[in-house]
This record gives sequence, structure tokens and C-alpha cells, in this order.
Amino acid sequence: MAHPHNARPAPVGGSLINAATLVCGILIAILAAILLVRFVFGIGAVTNVNDGYSWGIWVVVDVMIGSALACGGFSVALLVYIFNKGEYHPLIRPALLASLFGYTLAGSGIFFDLGRWWNFWHIFWPSYVNASSVMFEVAACVTAYIVVMWIEFAPVFLEKFGLHDVKRKLTKVLFFFIALGMVLPMMHQASLGTMLVVMGGQVNPLWQTPIVPLIYLLTAIIIGYGVVLFESCVAASAYRRKIEVHLLNPMSRIMLGVLAVYLLVRLGDLLARGALGEAFKPTLQAAAFWLENLCFVAPFFLIGNAEARRDPSRLFLAGIAIMLGGILLRLNGFLIGYGHHTGSGWTYFPSFTEVMVTTGMFSIEVLGYIIITRRFPVLPREHAQVAS
Repeated sequence: MAHPHNARPAPVGGSLINAATLVCGILIAILAAILLVRFVFGIGAVTNVNDGYSWGIWVVVDVMIGSALACGGFSVALLVYIFNKGEYHPLIRPALLASLFGYTLAGSGIFFDLGRWWNFWHIFWPSYVNASSVMFEVAACVTAYIVVMWIEFAPVFLEKFGLHDVKRKLTKVLFFFIALGMVLPMMHQASLGTMLVVMGGQVNPLWQTPIVPLIYLLTAIIIGYGVVLFESCVAASAYRRKIEVHLLNPMSRIMLGVLAVYLLVRLGDLLARGALGEAFKPTLQAAAFWLENLCFVAPFFLIGNAEARRDPSRLFLAGIAIMLGGILLRLNGFLIGYGHHTGSGWTYFPSFTEVMVTTGMFSIEVLGYIIITRRFPVLPREHAQVAS
């Protein structure tokens, strides 16, 4: 797709040594030290997971939530390639970069959480494959999608190193990988919801429903747009660039439309199953449910009209609200609302080392984003400038 020359991406430039990168470096070093202990002495040495809660935040936050927060590339690609909204093309590369890191780290998070991590290759070995397993489908789709995203993002590196002939050849077949990049997220985001379905009565009725796959797919799309709002505002502030309100305004209107559909589906499902009464009980689960949905409703008050959508601060807050709603939806289903009818007395709260590993994972994403946007053509040239 052709674009004016001054709208083509360009490196932001500037020094890679600053407070943000130094903090990220320290957190990544702590991550590496904890993982060394984990792989030598076992997962029990650094986590609070137990027989009642075999999944801690490394799976729920790093994988379930991390992959949802990495849907910006998928959500923007839907607009550009499926609905032919070419005006959103400048948002593709930064959104794809965030998705690339998010999914790559989500895949790594699965590896960290494996008890017998040295057998990880069983996932991809034909004789061990269980084709009827939803976990296998998620693992296969996520792995394939990571490979597809690296290929989709490859033109950025090819441009940087002047390999224009290779880029032209790749461009001729890129449509195939773009198509895969549309299908794979739909499959595994829905399947992440299916993992709740197979847990049965262990999950509170507020989150246990046969349509969890649809709920997770819809919210993944919505969260993707919320992340683009957040990332665009943060990048503009950090790099002293003009916020692309002319793109974020109409995109946020589309986001609100999908959000309205989701809320109708969510409410209709609760009423149809007679599960809404759980939300009015004096429980932690009920409080978490209302907080989750308040986050999803907040964007209508923040950016519900055209004038509000021209305010960058409101777009930023709406993006945060959407992200928090998506985070809570998954956190509630897999942790807070889990163990509803077991009565086993098992409890779980993440250890300090678990939290530091998750923090280190997100630090890798932030550091990678800073390095690549400063040194490679990701953000639009017309706004790129050297930032201190």
C-alpha cells in the first residue's frame, strides 16, 4: 500500500541510555537470577503454586493477559486489511511491534511454568501430540502466530539494513502471512476462553459460560484498540511527537461499537443462565465482577462523544480503562473466581519472586520497544524526531 514519502516510518533516534532503559535493565537482571534458581531447584523454589492452584500469575498474567494485551497488531490489521481502512496504516508497525514482544514473551511464560521444562519439545513432537487438547491448540497457534508476526515485521529490519531486493521478494508473499495473522489470533484467543469452559464447576458462574470463547475473542479485539490508544499516547509523550488524534478518534469510535456488542452479549448471557444473582452476593468475586465491568463501561463516559475523542488525555484514560477491564476479566476467571465449589481450602497469592519475574517480562517488552523504535523505521517519519 503506497503512502506519501513523509508518512513513511523512520527511526526516532536518540540515546539508548536513559532512566527507563536502566531501570528495565536492572529488572531484567533480577528476572534472570530468579529464573536461574527456578530452573535449577524447581518451580516450587520461587512460586506459591500448589495442588489447588497449579497455575499462578506466570500463566494467568504473562500468558492469558499478556497475549490479550498483545492484540493491538491484530485489531489494527482487521481495520486495514479486512475492512480496507488504509488510513490506519501508520498504526500498523507500532501496534505489530508491541504484539510481537507481547506474544513472544507470552510463549516464554508458558516455558517458565512447565514443571518438567526439559520436556518442552514434547509439545511439537508428533508422537506426543494430543489433537483433541485445547492446550495443544493454544500452544500450536501461539507458536505459529509468533513466527508469522516476526515475518510480518521483517520488512522493518530489511529496510534498516538496505536489503531492498529481499524486501520486495518478501512483499510478494506477505499477503499469505497477513491472512494467517488474521486467523490464528481468532483461534487461540477463543481457545483461551475454552480452557475456562473445561474447568467446569471450579469456576464461579459469573465467568463460567459456554460462550467464554466468544467473550474472550471480542475482548481481545477491544483490548487491542485500547492498547493502541495507550501506546500511541505514551510514545508521543516520551518521544515528544504529535499524537495522531485524527486516527485515534475514529478508531476509538469503532472500539466503542465493539465494546457495546460485548457488553450486550455479556449481560444477555448472565441473564439467560440466571447467574447475575452471584454479582449481588457479599463476596470478593462479586466485587471483582463489578470492578471489571465498571472498567468496560468507563470509556463510554470518557470518550462517548466526538469532542471528547479529540482530547488525548481522555483517549489515554479510555485505553487504560479497557486494558484494566480485560486484565480483570481474565484474572477473575482464572484466579479470583477459580475454586468456587471445591471447598478444599487451597489458597494462592503470588510470591515476591513471581511478581518480579512478571515485572521483568514486561520490562523486556518496554526495553525492546525503546531500542527498536529508536533504531529502526517503526513510527511515521513526519512526526519522528530525536528525543533526549
